[in-house]
Amino acid sequence: MFNILDFGLASSDEICQTLGHRLKGVRLTRGWTQAELARRAGVSRGTIVTLEGHGQTTLASLVRVVQVLGLENELQSLFVQPPPRSIAELERRAAPRQRAPRQRPPRP
Repeated sequence: MFNILDFGLASSDEICQTLGHRLKGVRLTRGWTQAELARRAGVSRGTIVTLEGHGQTTLASLVRVVQVLGLENELQSLFVQPPPRSIAELERRAAPRQRAPRQRPPRP
């Protein structure tokens, strides 16, 4: 039975572990060993073991594994700024942000 985790209610550790397990499932559907995936992604087998088992790795290693598995399009929608809901919001986004002038203490 496939367990679906609600990321909105999960801890960061649970989310990481779930993603690691999902990547393992994709690897297994391709019939690759951990060593084969590691070789193709240019990472160590230990990195794959840790990623699949605990969901822990560097962001760069995760991206390499995702690319080798052909899942890079899955990353496309992550952290995308939603479209503006109004013209005022669009204008606000387009306006360059400026720092407030630095206030200097009065001279004695």
